[in-house]
Amino acid sequence: MNSPSALIIEGGAMRGIFSAGLLDVFIEKDFYPFDFCYGVSAGASNAAAYLGGKVGRNYKVITDYCRRPEFKSVRRFLMGGHLIDIDWLWDVTERDLDIGLDAIAAKKTRFFVVMTEADTAEAHYIEPTSEELFQAIKCSANMPIAFKNRVSFRGHDWLDGGVADSLPVAEAYRQGARKIVVVRSNPSTYRKQAYRLRALFPYLLKQYPAVARRLQQRHAEYNQALDFIRNPPDDCEVVEVCPPESFVAGQFTTDLDILNDAYAMGREEGDKLITCWAEALV
Repeated sequence: MNSPSALIIEGGAMRGIFSAGLLDVFIEKDFYPFDFCYGVSAGASNAAAYLGGKVGRNYKVITDYCRRPEFKSVRRFLMGGHLIDIDWLWDVTERDLDIGLDAIAAKKTRFFVVMTEADTAEAHYIEPTSEELFQAIKCSANMPIAFKNRVSFRGHDWLDGGVADSLPVAEAYRQGARKIVVVRSNPSTYRKQAYRLRALFPYLLKQYPAVARRLQQRHAEYNQALDFIRNPPDDCEVVEVCPPESFVAGQFTTDLDILNDAYAMGREEGDKLITCWAEALV
């Protein structure tokens, strides 16, 4: 019997264009070998579209909707509002772009959305129902400071899943996965540094002191996850898929040429992974 396998999709806001490209190739090739799928922040939206079989959905979200002034506005932020308007983005994309709820429900793959509980700053790995899916993904993408509104789910307030667990490899292993594919949003040489303005977090997040503390140590936890990826337990194989060093898309990149290049990089890596997976089965 084959060991359980897991797919992990990292977030990263506009950097998610890389995993959008990779996952579009997976859909086109009908590549669904995974027992578990974990999506974090933007990665949760990309993972849902993958499981729903919706080629191009999140390419359009990132290259169209996320580049509109209704979504991101520095002027609005400087006047005390949102830098990014998650409410607007979710309302309009849920209305305009089918995500394939029936197909997601029919998949054998168990889908977990990674979210950070606002009061405790602890990671939760939620397996939402079809009716809960959009709200769960919205919670996972709720960037602290950048979005001002509370986002609630099952009686609690939630923030971006990347606050507490950007790369949930240890959770996938705990759940029994022994072959884990991690799709990252940065080149392989990237290791997270401490935030330069981390001393301001207690002031900026006065309503969520646990989250402020968690963000101050986020770099250490992120790099611990990288260490797990590079040195997994003896009974576990981890395949790390990263953009090449030429990848320049950033968290808030809106340059369409850069985004298209990053999407193409993701597609190329998707083809490579499918080939390697097939060869490993021979």
